[in-house]
Amino acid sequence: MPLNVPRLRIGSAEIIALADGEGPFFSPRADAFPGATAAQWAEADRYDPGAVDAEGRWWLRFRAYAIRGDKGITIVDAGIGPADGPAAAWAPVPGVLPESLAAGGIDPAEVDTVVLTHLHTDHVGWAVVTEAAVPSAGGGAVAGDGTAGGRRPYFPNAEYLLQRAEFDALDALNPQLRETLTDPLAAAGRLRLLDGDTPLRTGRAIATPGHTPGHQSVLVAEGRESVLVTGDLLVHALQLLHPALAYAHETDPEAAGRSRRRMLDHGTGTTLHLATPHLTEPFLRA
Repeated sequence: MPLNVPRLRIGSAEIIALADGEGPFFSPRADAFPGATAAQWAEADRYDPGAVDAEGRWWLRFRAYAIRGDKGITIVDAGIGPADGPAAAWAPVPGVLPESLAAGGIDPAEVDTVVLTHLHTDHVGWAVVTEAAVPSAGGGAVAGDGTAGGRRPYFPNAEYLLQRAEFDALDALNPQLRETLTDPLAAAGRLRLLDGDTPLRTGRAIATPGHTPGHQSVLVAEGRESVLVTGDLLVHALQLLHPALAYAHETDPEAAGRSRRRMLDHGTGTTLHLATPHLTEPFLRA
């Protein structure tokens, strides 16, 4: 069955939602949001009923996004990855990002920029792959170039952007990603560290710390309309409805709440779209 590839146009830019998988969270959702009241859960379930399954589990979508503009193609995040990816211990790998890219008319070699919002494993899965990880159109494996022990950037011509604060926190977040992600990117000359808000070919990388120390989002704006590719600034509708509500897997819940409130506070007469990785619908209005 052909993959559905939802799209949103903001001025001359097209934002494309790229599905990689879906499945349950690894712990009860009440543990993830211990401060949520019964009324807040009911409100969130009315807003996003697809986020809970018949067994009461938190049901996650795993998405990346592409931003196609006049100056090139940017990918935001890299999904859960292949069967041997870093998220394999808990996420429903293998993901289908290669098929979603193909359905969206995107060749990985065309991508010039990859923005990694943060270093949680369900957001970096396809960033770097082993030689046998990606099936080719002919059914075989896509060969790597031997970079860093057989690992290579999946988007071979892209510059990978990560906030320096996130890179500096790598050992606290997940030291294994040094060998499987950042070292191969650096060895290939593809890793660029950012210090705060930074212009992109289309849009801007915006520092939104709190979920992790160097979390970032991507904002594309034209006229009175904009879209925020949130990363894990928003993981559940609870955080859209109640931005100050703490999430158990944030490194700094207060900072994360401030980042959410700042990004969701848009002026009257303007339209802010949200492109979220985990909510049921890929595009929402704030």
